[in-house]
Amino acid sequence: MKSLSMTTDPSLLNSELELQQQEELYQQLLLQTMGKMQTENPDSKVIRPQPGMCVKTVSEPDKQKVFINICQSNSVPAPPELSREELVELLQSEDPSGYRVPMSLGEPHTEVDNSSQGCTAYDVVINQEFFQSCQKDPLFQQFVILVSLEGLENKYNLELSRDWKVLKNRKFLGSVSEQNIRTKSRPVIQELQPQESYTDTAKRPEFTLFVEPPAGDPEYLIAEIKLPGVPSSRSLVLDVGEDRLVLTARPSLFHLDIFHPFLIDQESSVAQYNKSTEILTVTMPVASS
Repeated sequence: MKSLSMTTDPSLLNSELELQQQEELYQQLLLQTMGKMQTENPDSKVIRPQPGMCVKTVSEPDKQKVFINICQSNSVPAPPELSREELVELLQSEDPSGYRVPMSLGEPHTEVDNSSQGCTAYDVVINQEFFQSCQKDPLFQQFVILVSLEGLENKYNLELSRDWKVLKNRKFLGSVSEQNIRTKSRPVIQELQPQESYTDTAKRPEFTLFVEPPAGDPEYLIAEIKLPGVPSSRSLVLDVGEDRLVLTARPSLFHLDIFHPFLIDQESSVAQYNKSTEILTVTMPVASS
């Protein structure tokens, strides 16, 4: 490492170091939320799924064509075993959300259908063995399509018609693209391991949540979190979920875990820690309220 001259203004060094630390936190948050921490996070990897079936439906209320490519890969975990009788009971229950099918939901991509008309397609990847078993029973096939629609609706704030059609001669619309998935089933917000016991000694920091603009439809949810005594962003671990924010300041200084009434665009969220004011500002674009 190159040594610094004694004539260097120390205030400039502090400012440069602070900017570097802020940039590191910014990059860390972006990498976490975009799911691209493969070199640092062995829990994720890039896969190229196999085509499975293509489902045609329309968006509501504008009736725009939407195609859902339900793909298969053994890199996606299989859901718990479910008998036909259990599936019937599940579909008749008041809360069928208790049974979850692990899936990877891809970004929308524009395609052209057989009529040379523009349309939107989404790729959904589920476990290959589960997909194959569902193809043997129409009820299971309908269930897979239903949970795929619901997953896309929740992630992208869509409303999709339940009057769908499975294309007979086409398994995929467009070209199969790679997806980044977690190799271990875990929530977007990672639970802290018991042995770390942050919450036993950590304090809940003071924080403020507000939206911009103050009037009308909110475009951003902004969190300002006071962290007195935190020396730099290096000691912060921040996770932003679709409706949840979790922050830990190590070692066991602060722990914050809050839910909010907004659907957040995780990939575009950014964070900045100001050492002089000891305030962490998290700016989160609002996808839906």
